[in-house]
Amino acid sequence: MSLDNVRILEFPKICDPRGNLSFIEGGCHVPFAIKRVFYIYDVPGGACRGAHAHKQNSTVLIALSGSFDLHLSDGEREIIIPMNRSTKGVLIPPGVWDSMHNFTTGTVLLALCSHYYEEEDYIRDYDAYLEYIKTRKT
Repeated sequence: MSLDNVRILEFPKICDPRGNLSFIEGGCHVPFAIKRVFYIYDVPGGACRGAHAHKQNSTVLIALSGSFDLHLSDGEREIIIPMNRSTKGVLIPPGVWDSMHNFTTGTVLLALCSHYYEEEDYIRDYDAYLEYIKTRKT
């Protein structure tokens, strides 16, 4: 549940004059079997996405095109990671609050998840998140 467990991941890039190719394999390039994939696109100017934490799910976020700012918090510290490379991802472990801001036009954000969707896994209120973190530390 600490920002110390957040990781920047580098994905393979095969360069070719016809166009580059990158790939991601679960259990190899990401440290879990991929159970769910989703993508976010057509985000209106000024909108924020995310704004939640997970109790069990780990997520890898990738800016496939365009860019956005990834804000991460562990309840005590916050970091902002600019997301603008399709060959880099950020591993967000359970218990880390995430939100995405400053989407450029045409951004496509890809998310790889360690768990299937379960609404009960989400913490969507920041005050409830802070209380959850406090109870996990004791």
